[in-house]
Amino acid sequence: MTAPGTPAGAPAADTDDLDVEEALALVREPHREPQGDGAAGSSGGPAVGQPAERHTATPWPHAREIAARAARTARARGRQGTADSSAGDRRAPVSVPLGDALGLVLAAPLDALTDLPSFDTSAMDGWAVAGPGPWQVRQEGVLAGHAQPGPLTDGVAVRIATGARVPADTTAVLRTEHGRTDAQGRLHPTREMSHGQDIRPRGQECRTGDQLLPVGTLVTPAVLGLAAAAGYDTVTVVPRPRAEVLILGDELLTEGLPHDGLIRDALGPMLPPWLRALGADVVAVRRIGDDARALRKAVTASRADLVITTGGTAAGPVDHVHPVLERVGAELLVDGVKVRPGHPMLLARTKEHQHLVGLPGNPLAAVSGLLTLAEPLLRTLAARPAPEPYTLPLKEAVQGHPYDTRLIPVVLRGDHAVPLHYNGPAMLRGIAAADALAVVPPGGARQGEEAELLDLPWATAGIGVCFT
Repeated sequence: MTAPGTPAGAPAADTDDLDVEEALALVREPHREPQGDGAAGSSGGPAVGQPAERHTATPWPHAREIAARAARTARARGRQGTADSSAGDRRAPVSVPLGDALGLVLAAPLDALTDLPSFDTSAMDGWAVAGPGPWQVRQEGVLAGHAQPGPLTDGVAVRIATGARVPADTTAVLRTEHGRTDAQGRLHPTREMSHGQDIRPRGQECRTGDQLLPVGTLVTPAVLGLAAAAGYDTVTVVPRPRAEVLILGDELLTEGLPHDGLIRDALGPMLPPWLRALGADVVAVRRIGDDARALRKAVTASRADLVITTGGTAAGPVDHVHPVLERVGAELLVDGVKVRPGHPMLLARTKEHQHLVGLPGNPLAAVSGLLTLAEPLLRTLAARPAPEPYTLPLKEAVQGHPYDTRLIPVVLRGDHAVPLHYNGPAMLRGIAAADALAVVPPGGARQGEEAELLDLPWATAGIGVCFT
């Protein structure tokens, strides 16, 4: 099936076996008819700042593939090591305490360090019994966490708690609710028993050295529990990618009501927690304003894996992102995406192990850029698995763009996706109430038509959610 946003009649591009440059050359599509040769840079499109005779933009699904491919290239180069050893080391696997591993990906197998359980234990509260009943009950009981109790002889029982060591020569554990005592204090079963009943034998779950989980497993709360049970204090994981946010624009206020042509900055409060929800470690948020020199200094000084800029990606008098990228020798991988909102987003390789995602300044357009370019890049850097794509029918028809994909906030109600209003590029009212974004192909979608959905990280109770 043709991916949303792929032009009708165009062959589906398989970019899995291509490097970034080949993928770019394959997927870039002109918005207008070519008027000349359109000299291309090494990325398959015009070099940053180079005059071009036509404007090109990348189809939305291919832009996401390019972002993921760029991250795979960065990870591979980081593993091989480069002259910038600090960057290479930062992407190397790290050992972290269990309490810091949630949401990360295992970089080494989780092998059992002990048998589980490491001794025969009682699976229930009741009595450990030896031989056939009835049994004389010992006075002392056996509790979890205590030393090995003395062995039993036939005809003897002892009170035992769940998780306690089973005495040697125990035949079975009789549950509390399945036993009764007579006037002489002898214990009788009230139902038939079997040998070994309600005993968890040593090594029932695993033996020392068994592989419990392979490399690439996402660390969930259950994985943390298994690791702790197996004797781990730390696990080896792929580190979180580091992100830095640069807020551009002289017109932005950080507090109070908008006034005198100034507006409140919505992206400063929104982007850092959103990036954390996508698995990034946000190392800095800097307010640059409309200052090309300050922007260049911030980009060149950053040691983050991903730099995020807000606004300034078009061609206005204070849109400094393209000129700065040219000055620092960056390589443009995506320069504009066939998606609404968010068309003027971009992705550039600024250093061997660093990328920059330029988001549009309008808030919903910036969200579109996050999910189009930053999400696949961060996910791939962190070695997290891609979510399984899924679709739901739309409750209402959605008007489309003639040529571009549209991303529309929706809520999920039963087996339908309900489009939300207030979905203009500058609006956050729709996305604030949304569960997902619907991917609407060029030309729109009819009522009842299946639409691909992009879940918002918190709407699925994802383990990567962190708002602090």
